[in-house]
Amino acid sequence: MFLQKINLKNKFALVTGAGKGLGRACSIALAEAGATVIALSRTPSDLNKLEKDIKKIKGKVIKVPCDVMNYEELKTKLEKIKIIDVLVNNAGTNIPEPFEKIKQTSMNYLVDLNLKAAFNVAQLVVKKMLKNKKRPGSIINMSSQLGHVGMGGRNVYNMTKFGIEGLTKGMGVELAKRNIRVNTVAPTFVETPMVKKFFKNKKFKKLALGNIPMGKAATESDVATTVCFLASSASSMITGTSIIIDGGWTAQ
Repeated sequence: MFLQKINLKNKFALVTGAGKGLGRACSIALAEAGATVIALSRTPSDLNKLEKDIKKIKGKVIKVPCDVMNYEELKTKLEKIKIIDVLVNNAGTNIPEPFEKIKQTSMNYLVDLNLKAAFNVAQLVVKKMLKNKKRPGSIINMSSQLGHVGMGGRNVYNMTKFGIEGLTKGMGVELAKRNIRVNTVAPTFVETPMVKKFFKNKKFKKLALGNIPMGKAATESDVATTVCFLASSASSMITGTSIIIDGGWTAQ
């Protein structure tokens, strides 16, 4: 038998930024694949909605209200979790601004959330994974096509996502012999609430879709399915790399 199925039964998967957008989609998909989802979000009401959705499909979820930018709170909450097999390091955002008008507050916030918090989550989870040596670990850092190519008005986001790609390669090489794989998923613009807000600007929407040879945005399902693949043993020889879900944008 050559075809490996995506089966995450008996796996515990931590998803940050689980309450909305891609984090929510990945949480539901992981639950569909059989994982117990450890859903982390700073908004309890979003976690409650997610819990209802996962229970509808008879999935398992553990809610963790927490702000990933609060290191001490994050450390305390994660210490209470015994096993993490999969990390979807998803929490992040974007504040588009022209380069010469980028505010220090915007830059600091994006770096603190997209890079520093992602690093902190990954480090805390790796320490936990190393204590359970017999259980293979998979870390999926949420990146972007803009972790591979530049785009005007999104310089700080570019900087943080290129940083995530570099971190992933370093972690992938260092942790390969310790039974932990590390990869990124790098989507183009996805039909999430955040992107729908950006697409209200018709000029920007035309520019964005014009850069995608397939002529359409990605769906949450496109990304969540890839995340489940990387979380599973079906991708057991893949580490230190990026799966780009961009409809051909970066191929040009």
